[in-house]
Amino acid sequence: MLLAIDIGNTNIHLGLWDGDVWRLSWRARTVAAKMTDEYAVLLRNFLNTAGVDFAAVSAVCMSSVVPALTGTFQDMSRRYLGLEPLNVNSRTNLGIVIAIDVPEQAGADRLCNAVALSQQFGAPAISVDFGTSTNFDVLSAERAYIGGVIAPGIGLAHDALVSRAAQLHKVELTPPPRPIGRNTIHAMQAGIFWGYIGMIEALLGRILAELDSEETKVVATGGLALAIKEHIRLIDDVAPELTLDGLRLIHELNS
Repeated sequence: MLLAIDIGNTNIHLGLWDGDVWRLSWRARTVAAKMTDEYAVLLRNFLNTAGVDFAAVSAVCMSSVVPALTGTFQDMSRRYLGLEPLNVNSRTNLGIVIAIDVPEQAGADRLCNAVALSQQFGAPAISVDFGTSTNFDVLSAERAYIGGVIAPGIGLAHDALVSRAAQLHKVELTPPPRPIGRNTIHAMQAGIFWGYIGMIEALLGRILAELDSEETKVVATGGLALAIKEHIRLIDDVAPELTLDGLRLIHELNS
């Protein structure tokens, strides 16, 4: 079985692919200070929930945007699984062209999303990844990764507002009863939630106008994808495992 690992700034997403489906997927908090052995214990516990052990894992493919943890997970794979992991970057054989100014600057997770878009949804296509940042990644009609947009995630905007305003406190990131807030909580929810929806719609509108294709597919992924989709008509589909699917496809291409 393939162990896919997507190391993000807030969460680490792990998936176990048995050849046909994702047998299980897990999320853990990203803690850069954790040691190799600590993550190995975490992985063992995750695998136990699937009724498998380290020996069942036959390959590891990973993407990381946290340099401090890249080596940690490579070391864990070598020591505990006896496997050399495939660490995705711009020099990896992806099956698509990276058509941006400096390919080395493309985040590994964004490349994985582009590969999954190409194979599963065709081109042109846009992925919207709701994570610490909100990443828009764009695949041209020629199936080339041509870049995208990096915007603050809704959680970052929320935390920044609360940390800089003494009388404001954390609120649930859900839509309020009406756009005009009649109290502080609803006013904050209106500004944060509907302001965020407005940003997504505006950026998607501009990207779609630049692509100028009626066939462009817009796919959402990440923790808030399902909650956000119902409020944005421009999103066509939700793919919760888009990044893991990209890792799986890249592993297959390089096996």
